[in-house]
Amino acid sequence: MEALFTSTLVVALAEIGDKTQLLAILLAVQFRRPLAVVAGIFAATIANHFLAALVGSQAAAFLEGDWFRYLIAISFILMAAWTLIPDKLDEDERPRLRDGAFLTTLVAFFLVEMGDKTQIATIALGAQFGNVILVTLGTTLGMMLANVPAVYFGEAVIRRVPLPVVRRIAALLFLVIGLWLLAETAGWI
Repeated sequence: MEALFTSTLVVALAEIGDKTQLLAILLAVQFRRPLAVVAGIFAATIANHFLAALVGSQAAAFLEGDWFRYLIAISFILMAAWTLIPDKLDEDERPRLRDGAFLTTLVAFFLVEMGDKTQIATIALGAQFGNVILVTLGTTLGMMLANVPAVYFGEAVIRRVPLPVVRRIAALLFLVIGLWLLAETAGWI
């Protein structure tokens, strides 16, 4: 249950102001088909985060030992710093509107999520917990908690949510997890 809760919280906070959240707003505004956009986000996230959690879990299985746990802890600390850097959607990442809302969202979200903060966090969470299913469910739930309001309320959400504060909270969460893993691996707790 810890894997599900932690994964949900980490990704929901990390996703606020992330480029995939900006993509969700863009798609919602352009297509005006929120259910199809939400379904595309869900399908893309399940696929992408399952693969990421699987990679993390398999890496942890092959690379057992304290040095790997230190590496995971340091990756969470680095994620804390990365979370403080605001994302923007680049011109070449904007979706093309030739396809329908669902297919465009599915493909765009899957591709834009590659190498993104939340995907890297999912790999680290998969390595930390070793439970691909609970991590995938948690990170997907976190993505949906952050993106569904963005789809339905669009730009109004971004104007009302103090993104710098949310980024700081997310960064603090990553930092606490990283420091906790360091302390646990070193035998301090």
